[in-house]
Amino acid sequence: MSVTPGAGEAVRGGGLFIGLMSGTSLDGIDAVLAEVADDGRTRLRAHVRRPFHDDLRAELLALCAPGDNEIDRAARAGNQLATLYAGAVRAALDAAGIEAGAVRGIGCHGQTVRHRPDRGYTVQIGNPALLAELTAITVVADFRSRDVAAGGQGAPLVPAFHASAFGSAVEPRVVLNLGGIANVTLLAPDGGVRGFDTGPGNCLLDLWIQHAQGKRFDAGGAWAAGASPEPRLLERLLDEPFFAQAPPKSSGRELFNAAWLDQRVGDDGPPPQVVQATLLELTALSAARAILAHAPSSARVILCGGGARNDALRDRLATLLAPRPVETSDAWGLAAEQVEAAAFAWLAARALAGKTAGLPSVTGARAARVLGAIYPA
Repeated sequence: MSVTPGAGEAVRGGGLFIGLMSGTSLDGIDAVLAEVADDGRTRLRAHVRRPFHDDLRAELLALCAPGDNEIDRAARAGNQLATLYAGAVRAALDAAGIEAGAVRGIGCHGQTVRHRPDRGYTVQIGNPALLAELTAITVVADFRSRDVAAGGQGAPLVPAFHASAFGSAVEPRVVLNLGGIANVTLLAPDGGVRGFDTGPGNCLLDLWIQHAQGKRFDAGGAWAAGASPEPRLLERLLDEPFFAQAPPKSSGRELFNAAWLDQRVGDDGPPPQVVQATLLELTALSAARAILAHAPSSARVILCGGGARNDALRDRLATLLAPRPVETSDAWGLAAEQVEAAAFAWLAARALAGKTAGLPSVTGARAARVLGAIYPA
């Protein structure tokens, strides 16, 4: 078990940082302007969101699977992302009334198009050099690669920040991030931190409703809530070996994708709404089982990520995890949509201070490493 960096540890020159996150859900960019104190405590000054237009979203989704002319297509998509990131940075600065020169750095996760730690690599696009040029602000990017080079999974990366923001010295807590892929952070009162990906978060839910209804997502989980899960389909979905795999582990669209889902639903599967309900049950059950198996004494579960706004999913998790309370991170001063972007502002501060942020207890790396490549302004 690793003890989180940053708790009471000087970052050596805090200040204003911008965090940029565009995750596996492929729904857009969250940008935050955050004040990171010398002790690592983080306070948000502004948050903006910029959705992806349909063409870019389709191209990013296509780049998650093998295809023609990938190098050129990925480079051009990365340039588009850098331009959108720069626009989000300007919007966040304008919202806070802050000049670019007052910001010490941008932490940009980039858009994951391949994550294969089993093969020794991970790829996030977003052209950080162009982003530094467009914003005149130092950019920290490519956070996952150093952890993978050290033998780790390279993900999840946010548990150290979760410990800084949500940890408690009096009770064990769990943070469940419901992005495209779901991941848990297990926070012990003594400062110990563990974490891993639990399986699909929103990715299969979004994929299926896009296929069935042409919508980007199931607002509030209302469509899924109108049907009941199909037990035989749920059994086939849960038969995926990833769910039984011991941590450390990470996943992505390399596994949980349309081909994976089509193979299990089949041509004569249940009605589309029943499939949606079953996929919601898959996300809830796989996450709840992981929490009950690895953090049975947890006192509460804190939800973040876009899936925290799925009422049906949140209610199902509350049932599965009772009697412990299940609440969104909003109750702890950080809106669910802001947490991951804030984490990358915090990670940028760590990188520029030369401080480690990777947790071997989470990723399985040989040792904690300073994460991120730096592109000076």
